Amino acid sequence: MRRVNEFVIDVPERQLDDLRHRLERTRWPAPVPGTGWERGVPLDYLTGLAGHWLTRYSWREHEARLNRFPQFRTEIDGQRIHFLHVRSPEPDALPLILTHGWPSSFAEYTEVIGPLTDPRAHGADPADAFHVVVPSLPGFGFSTPLSGPGWNHARIARAWAALMDRLGYHRYGAQGGDTGSIVSPELGRIAPQNVVGVHINGQLAFPSGDLGDLSPDEAERIAAAERLRQVGTGYADLQSTRPQTLAYALNDSPAGQLAWIVEKFWEWTDPAKALPEDAVGRDHLLANVTLYWLTATGAPSAHLYYEVRNAPVTPPGPTGVPTGIALFPTDPTIRHVAERDHNLVHWTEFSQGGHFAATETPALLTEDIRAFYHQLRNP
Repeated sequence: MRRVNEFVIDVPERQLDDLRHRLERTRWPAPVPGTGWERGVPLDYLTGLAGHWLTRYSWREHEARLNRFPQFRTEIDGQRIHFLHVRSPEPDALPLILTHGWPSSFAEYTEVIGPLTDPRAHGADPADAFHVVVPSLPGFGFSTPLSGPGWNHARIARAWAALMDRLGYHRYGAQGGDTGSIVSPELGRIAPQNVVGVHINGQLAFPSGDLGDLSPDEAERIAAAERLRQVGTGYADLQSTRPQTLAYALNDSPAGQLAWIVEKFWEWTDPAKALPEDAVGRDHLLANVTLYWLTATGAPSAHLYYEVRNAPVTPPGPTGVPTGIALFPTDPTIRHVAERDHNLVHWTEFSQGGHFAATETPALLTEDIRAFYHQLRNP
């Protein structure tokens, strides 16, 4: 089916009532006295955040905000795909597909869409405008239900190539963080004749192989990544081996879904910020969690990790597509290692921000995307 249908978010009130009732009936676990974040999300922090979710947060406000962006759904390779498609008022704008990761969603990009599509209105050069496409990964948000197994990074990239072709875009850029930092380069490998450049941020993968000589800053990034690998990857082990077992808890308890996501926002956002909402804002954090809850995608989104773990292992090899990397404080990426797999023509290091750059530091990410593609628009 090649039809593209308009889509509007309209959550039934009964679902919001059910969320409130479940939060009210949460059975909270007792903490070990004298412990904190090192054992997971502290009870006093989560009860406070859940209380805000229950009594002060408004999904309807965020629903209306999301619905300001044109949304659509289509079917590709048997899978329902939801996406935003925001065209620029500038006729020569470059199409750009943005790919989120876990535990994020298409809503991560709401702060950058306006500046990217209409730079003139935001005090920037209209020559740097983009037509923006933001799909929801299969099994995430409104790209549900999962049609079946096999939705790994390569298959997602093939679906994105089909989506851009369906929209009539035959020359475009690809940008992404987290999962998007893998899918976007893969899209460049699959469709090098279409992808003019790939820009990525938010890579979490630990650099492999011989790392060579490291600068003091690089050595510290690797040490931080090693600490994270030792104590902060249990979620990935579980999601990549037994996602269906985890699904029952995430699908039945909003407090459980909240804790599962909030821990990652605490661990991956700007290390200079003490709490997740210091980096992304409490209501934005809750909007993302609510989106997972209302679409019941805490469970199917976890299956992406299983698919990636069990995908055929094929060395990616270097891509000839020009690539830009924006490095934020939580990223373990090493430049000379990245150059092995990418045609790296653009590299920027930032001293603030974190893994969710589109939300944490949207202005910095926007400017870096503009700067990277500025050199590629008129080859």
